[in-house]
Amino acid sequence: MTAPEPTDGLGPWKQFLCRACGLIYDEGEGDPDSGLAPGTRFDDIPEDWACPICGVTKSDFEPYRRRAAVAPAPLPAAPSRRPGVAIVGAGIAGWSAAEAIRALDAQVPITLVTACGGDVYHKPELSVALGRGLSPDRLRRETGAAAAERLGVRLMADTVAVGLSPEPHSLRTTRGTLAYTHLVLAQGARPALPPGLDPALCWRINDLAAWTSLQAELAGGPRAVAVIGAGMVGCEIAEDLARAGHAVTLIGSDALPLPELLPAPAGRRLLAGLEGAGVRFLGNTLVEGLRRRPEGDIALALSGGAGMSAATVIAATGLATPARLVRGAGLAFDRGIVVDPETLRTSGPDIFALGDCVSIGGRPCRFIEPVARQAEAIAHAILGRPHPGYAHAAPVIRLKTRSAPIELHGNPVPGAPWHVVEQTRERLAMEQRHHGAVTAWLAA
Repeated sequence: MTAPEPTDGLGPWKQFLCRACGLIYDEGEGDPDSGLAPGTRFDDIPEDWACPICGVTKSDFEPYRRRAAVAPAPLPAAPSRRPGVAIVGAGIAGWSAAEAIRALDAQVPITLVTACGGDVYHKPELSVALGRGLSPDRLRRETGAAAAERLGVRLMADTVAVGLSPEPHSLRTTRGTLAYTHLVLAQGARPALPPGLDPALCWRINDLAAWTSLQAELAGGPRAVAVIGAGMVGCEIAEDLARAGHAVTLIGSDALPLPELLPAPAGRRLLAGLEGAGVRFLGNTLVEGLRRRPEGDIALALSGGAGMSAATVIAATGLATPARLVRGAGLAFDRGIVVDPETLRTSGPDIFALGDCVSIGGRPCRFIEPVARQAEAIAHAILGRPHPGYAHAAPVIRLKTRSAPIELHGNPVPGAPWHVVEQTRERLAMEQRHHGAVTAWLAA
């Protein structure tokens, strides 16, 4: 629901962008779940209000103005005759790259290739959308066609990039070969499904289309849902489903959720919050197989000979960067596309990459916060404009579980001990030291 046109004499409703996660606060829509009614001006928001997605305060928001439509030079019918910038992927990274390039040059040809329709949406909202009652239309900020028209971009929707030849600067797609002067790879990462999990029997929620189909399945009323994988996405989805009224079982391979990130005291705090929200947790458990039963529900074969059934199964078992395109082109790959940490250049000539698909120092970089800065650095490099370069730093990890929100800062060192700095009923603070220096700290 959006408030009627304002009558307070302060002009139309304004929007504000969260610098950390990209959420847009619209004064007309407010944030009812946090007590901000539609029509709440940004200046009237209490200072202790937190972003509903990532938890930062209003001081981390800035005024947001959608870029006005541009009038680029006419595009030829055969794009290969007029090379320009080609972008593969229409997620947050791909559209951010297009926005950054267009902000510097209104005329350079840009072609965006995507296997989907290219609609613009804020991906972090998918893991909290059901509990907030968001519909696909509310999640969709702009259609791909509208965004392409506004930015003067040639959108090749429902098109798959199938081959890359770096030296002749050509990209082969299911709609023909595209010549380019510069290429930006922003194809993201795909859900990694362990052996034994039949993809036809479990949902993987990594884009708006998949979430929309899941929402339709769940719209009939409360269901028994099994969420496989107790990482960040699994925990967030499990709590979101429970808040939406479903009976949720979260299945994790360790005794506590998020064992790869959180020390035991923080894991126990998270588990208590999830259970308080109505989530049932099965720890130290692996799912070895799925089978559709005659009754219509799904039987889960669990480790140790146990089993359970659910009406809906969701796999949140991690992500992997698609390697076929880049490996076929001979680009360096190490758990992701290897890029220079300052320029985001790959090992191929005039090829850049950003977002979920990149690897920096052997580590995938699957966070939203750095994407805008990565896109800005790439845009300047492509157009030959001076720029200090992208400065990579470990982003703050914010777990979007309202029952037990957690912030993790720094670079945790595997195996290094954690120390409790403060522990009360309301707050837990811990830090990790390595060679006398604080390498990471968390607050929960």
